[in-house]
Amino acid sequence: MTFSICVREEYEDESGDDQTRFGVAVTTRLPAVGTLCPFASENGAVATQSLVNIELGRKGVEYLDDGLGVEDALQSLLNADDGAAQRQLHGVDAEGTFAFSGDESKDWYGHLEGEGFTVAGNLLTGESVVEETADAYRDSRGGDAPLAERLVDALAAGHAEGGDKREELRVQSAALIVETTEDREMEPYYHDLRVDATETPVADLRETYELAKEGFEAAVERYEEAFEDDELDDVDE
Repeated sequence: MTFSICVREEYEDESGDDQTRFGVAVTTRLPAVGTLCPFASENGAVATQSLVNIELGRKGVEYLDDGLGVEDALQSLLNADDGAAQRQLHGVDAEGTFAFSGDESKDWYGHLEGEGFTVAGNLLTGESVVEETADAYRDSRGGDAPLAERLVDALAAGHAEGGDKREELRVQSAALIVETTEDREMEPYYHDLRVDATETPVADLRETYELAKEGFEAAVERYEEAFEDDELDDVDE
């Protein structure tokens, strides 16, 4: 299942407190990748792909939430998985990174690890897909754009480089998740988005993000008092 990116970033919130955010984004030439591949919490992000074992993602994040380091967490899951040779599994936590590509994955396949991020892919047109995805993310660091937006940009760079090589498969999908240690009064619901079936997954994910962000901000503005008073039962849907 094509290519994905997991990232960790440190930042200061509006009160000047140190926080950490995690993000994962993925696209593929199959439907509904958001139900299979990306997993994240306030303690890390994990992507499971190639011949997918969803439990690697679910349990991987659970292990991170329990305080296990990402390398120990994901390697222990692979050690117990009889199909590990057909898997790709990668992720980040507060301190490290981990990436694995089983030698029975389909060409081109591979991964790379950078400072606070990992990228992996299979059935790609070539290694340059993951390299361009990584470069686009690196170049975006330190900018003003939200992480979700920059994750879409990273996917777009890999997609433009060739992406998934299975051109005969028309139905595609994409997804992103962003989580943070910051305790916010209301979590932006545009940080967990999926495009389940389309021929233009990255463009549609970008449009979905922009519309969801616009809709969230409009709702907050309209129902500001209800949000502040936590009187959401009184809000007309």
